[in-house]
Parts: sequence; C-alpha cells; structure tokens
Amino acid sequence: MSAFWSGWIMFLVVLNFGITLFLFVWGQFVAIPTQPDGTSGHVWAHGVLREGVRRLPLWWVLMSASVFVIGMVYLVLYPGFGSYKGLIGWSAHDQLARESAANQAKLTPVLQSFEGRSVEQLAAMPEATRMGHRLFVDNCAACHGLDGRGNHAVGAPDLTDQDWLWGGSSEAILTSILDGRRGTMPPFQATFSNEDIERLANYVQSLSGPPHSPSRAAEGKAQFTVCSTCHGVEGKGNPALGAPNLTHARRLYGGDLATIEQTIRYGRSGTMPAWRTRLGEGDVRLIAAWIYAKSHGGDAERH
Repeated sequence: MSAFWSGWIMFLVVLNFGITLFLFVWGQFVAIPTQPDGTSGHVWAHGVLREGVRRLPLWWVLMSASVFVIGMVYLVLYPGFGSYKGLIGWSAHDQLARESAANQAKLTPVLQSFEGRSVEQLAAMPEATRMGHRLFVDNCAACHGLDGRGNHAVGAPDLTDQDWLWGGSSEAILTSILDGRRGTMPPFQATFSNEDIERLANYVQSLSGPPHSPSRAAEGKAQFTVCSTCHGVEGKGNPALGAPNLTHARRLYGGDLATIEQTIRYGRSGTMPAWRTRLGEGDVRLIAAWIYAKSHGGDAERH
C-alpha cells in the first residue's frame, strides 16, 4: 500500500472514530428542551402518543463505551489502520496458508489411500464417495441436481438410474467427465410433415407406455425407420452415439407429447463440458466413484 493511501485510510479512521466518540460523549450531557410534562412536544395519533425524554440507561452507556475500547484495542493489535500491521502481526493470508497446510496434512494420507484403486473399488469406500459427492455438489449439481437426478430444463440426464446415454461402465463415466460429451439430435421439420411428427411422437411415447393414441402410434411406426439408425430398431438407444433409450420412461428433455414433438421438429443439442483441466483425474475419479455407487447400488459394494 502506498504512503498516500495508507495516510488516507488513517485519516478516515481517525475522523470517523473521533466523530462517533464526540457524539457519544456529547449525547450524555446535552440538554434536550422538554415540556412541563417531561415530553419533547412531539405527538402522534392526535395526542394519544407523546415522545418522552429519558436519560440513557447506565447499562447501555457502559456497553457502548466498551465498544469504543474494543475498537481501539483492535486497531492496536490487528491491521486496519493504514499500512500498520498490528502488534500481533496477524494477516488473513498467513492464517489461510496455515489452515490450508493443516488441511492438506490431513488430506494427503487419505488421498494416498485412494491411489491405485479402480472406480469400482472407490465406490465401495464410504470416505471416497463422501468426498466424491462433495466434489459433485460443487461442480456438477448446477446441471444434474444435488442428488444427481438430472434436470429436464437443460437436458442433464439422471445419473442415478441404469439408463445411460454413453454407457454406465466406470470407463465410460470417467471419459464423460474427463473429456466431456456432445450430443446432437438433428431437426426433422423439413423431413416430416406436422401430421407425421404427431404420429411419430405418439409412436415414441408408446415405446415407454405413457398416455398416447394407439392408432396414431401405429401410423407413426413407419416414420421411425429414419430414427432407428441412431436409436435402434426397438428404440433402445446406442451408447456409441449417445442416442437415448426411448423405451425408458424418464426422458432427457421431458416426456409429454408436446415436448417430444418439439424435439423431433427442432432437434436438440447438448454439451457435457470436459473437467480434466479444472479438476484433474484424481478428483474426477472420486466423482465417478460416487456416481457409480449411486447408479449401481449393491454392485459397487461387491467389487
């Protein structure tokens, strides 16, 4: 801090401290004009309420005076008065460094115990999954939700079930987090008429069972031939392409007919960002372990 700014801060501190101290002391002795009945003359509610004048209680005066004393002691002991560092030499940077070092000393042996273990093995370790969940909440919950159950509004998939866009193996989960994914559903408004899209949407809906028109679904089966290139003849998806399983009741962007028609008509484009650079492989493996444990349940514990 330059000498100018240090002096400016000192001036402001002294000015504010001096003004408030003066007002506090002066307020104990100033004579306030009062009416014969001991009130200030201010009335409300047509004279029902009158403003009384009383001296401040002793406990309040003593408590307020102690605040001034505490403030002066603080300025002597701690930094805050310009570039003065305080008698005890405390700084937020030093405290952060000490606490970070102490935390790292506790964390290092824990992280070392995770080294060399597979995602499946980490998924069976409560301490690893607790850390993985915390990392997930900090970095992934904005899209996938605190519990990992996804978000239709942004097309973030549910990570706790057995239905996977790109595969649910530990290797596939790691790849998704480390390197990201990009999925594209092309628009078909130029390929199909509105009637065809309505029939096709009913057929897609029939694959998972929600309410639909059986007659329109039967008519839309022919249009689905175009879609089967990615989604498969039975509509069960293709993890190699990130094509979702259409026989699963939970839809990526919502499962009502209007949403399905919108998806067919205008297409979808979803991006899962890569986290390799920001988190590193160690933290990503912990996140993958938590996801694997949530989605595979008892299978994770048997590895």
